[in-house]
Amino acid sequence: MKRFIPFMKSEPVVSVVRLQGAITNGGRGLDDVSLAPVLEKAFTRGKPKAVALQINCPGGSPAQSSLIAARIRRLADENDLPVVAFVEDVAASGGYWLACAADEIFVDESSMTGSIGVITAGFGLDKAIGNYGIERRVHTAGKSKSMLDPFKPEKEEDITRLKGWLEELHGIFISYVKSRRGDKLSDNPDLFTGEVYFGRNAIKEGLVDGLGHLVPVMKDRFGEKVRFRKYGEKKSLLSRFGMSMMQDAVYLAEDRAAFARFGL
Repeated sequence: MKRFIPFMKSEPVVSVVRLQGAITNGGRGLDDVSLAPVLEKAFTRGKPKAVALQINCPGGSPAQSSLIAARIRRLADENDLPVVAFVEDVAASGGYWLACAADEIFVDESSMTGSIGVITAGFGLDKAIGNYGIERRVHTAGKSKSMLDPFKPEKEEDITRLKGWLEELHGIFISYVKSRRGDKLSDNPDLFTGEVYFGRNAIKEGLVDGLGHLVPVMKDRFGEKVRFRKYGEKKSLLSRFGMSMMQDAVYLAEDRAAFARFGL
């Protein structure tokens, strides 16, 4: 009741946003549109003293990573609030991109961060369909429309073009990390090669700021009486009752595969 009594000092509040899972553009994992209302509430409701990000994310879509991180920074600047990231198992690739949106990054000793690189993968099925006597017919207007078609043999010019795209995205990622971490980063030549780093080594390389967990760190800053207000996405009624089990199963498989890249 004390918080409703005028002129009485209320306990400080820290908003907590959990960023769990792969970053996707399909509405099943972390994406900017779904997170927008969550982040808006976290930064504006109840006059928080800070926003804490609980991150357990193996990466995903570069564009969605950029959009989410930009939204976090925009809200932080508009509301003049510090943002502190707390990494659990992993904040790698796009997950590290999100962590860099914070003013400070804390990890557990066993947390994995980094993986500053870009990857794409697929399958070559051109021989498989031939084994079954299947003939695929594709007609295009524009010579690049069927580039990297998995049912056709790879072409050197397509691979060269794809590598150019990946290098461009990698450069964007590196520039963002440097803009956020600045002089904290070490001069290790492997830092931007996709290498991953655990707790203390991540601190040594300047990727994160220290070892620490959400509750004790926030209590140390705002006192023992600090309150934590959690914000997250609400599942639809259909999703809660298993009405989209097939789509959920596909997402869970993709999510598990993303975490499996880091042995998790």
